[in-house]
Amino acid sequence: MRSTLAIGDFSRATHLSVKTLRHYHRVGLLEPADVDPRTGYRRYTTDQIPAAQVIRRFRDLDMPLDDIRAVLTAPDPSLRNDLIAGHLTRLEASLARTQQAAATLRDLLCDPAPPGPRITTRGVPAVAAAAISEVIDVRDAEAWFEGALGELYATIEAQGLRVTGPSGGDYATELFADERGPATLFVPCDGTLRPAGRVVAHTVPAREFAVTVHHGPHGDVDLAYGALATYVTRHELAVDGPLRENYLVSSHETPDPSAWRTEIGWPVFRTGPGD
Repeated sequence: MRSTLAIGDFSRATHLSVKTLRHYHRVGLLEPADVDPRTGYRRYTTDQIPAAQVIRRFRDLDMPLDDIRAVLTAPDPSLRNDLIAGHLTRLEASLARTQQAAATLRDLLCDPAPPGPRITTRGVPAVAAAAISEVIDVRDAEAWFEGALGELYATIEAQGLRVTGPSGGDYATELFADERGPATLFVPCDGTLRPAGRVVAHTVPAREFAVTVHHGPHGDVDLAYGALATYVTRHELAVDGPLRENYLVSSHETPDPSAWRTEIGWPVFRTGPGD
C-alpha cells in the first residue's frame, strides 16, 4: 500500500499552501492521489513530493503554470531541457531589462542632473525605400520590429538592390497615445523593388525635424523623447505627423545593445536656419 498524506501534512512537507495545492488540483497541474467522494478530502502520496518540489522551484522562477505542465509532461529529457532553457533565456532578458531600468533610475536621481542630449533641427528630403506598414500594438512592437527588419533586408538582398541609408521608422501618435496605431518600417534602397510578402516600394516623405540621438538599448529611449519634446515646446513650432526614428546602428548591425544608436525626429515647422 502506498503511503499517503492528508493535504495539510502534504502542505507542510512541500511548503506549498493548502490554497495553492487546491488551485493546482483545479488546473490539473498536481492532482491528489485520492479524493474522498463524500467529503472531498484530498490525499497525496509521498511519491508526489518530488514533483511538488519541482513545481515550487519553477514557480520561484516565475514560470507560468502552463509551461510547468509542459515540462512535467514532456515525453523525453531533451524536450524538457529545451523548455527549461527557453524559460531561463526569458528570465535573463527580463533581468537585463530590470538592470537597465535600475541604472536609468539612478541616473535620474543623480544630483546634479547630467546634461541633456544634443538637439538640432534640419530638413530631411524624400527617399525611396522598401517598407512594411501595419497597425500594431505597443506590446508587440519589439517582435514586429525585428521580424519586419529582417524581412526588409532579406527582400532587398534577394532582389539585388543596394541599401542607400540606415533603416528607419515612422510612428503615428496613436501608437503612443492609444497603445495601438500605424507604423512604417523602411530601409532606403535604389532600383525597382518588386512587392514581396509584406514588403512594398515606398517613398519616405520629406519632413522637417528636431532631432537627437539616443545611445544604447531602447529601454530608456523615453528619456531622449522627453528631452526632445521639452526642446520643441520651448524653441520650435511642433506640427502634426508621425515621429521618425532612424536606426543608425541597430540589431541588424550588431547584437550588442550598448552599441545601438537611434536618431529620433520630432516633426516641426522650422523658423530658423537649423543645421
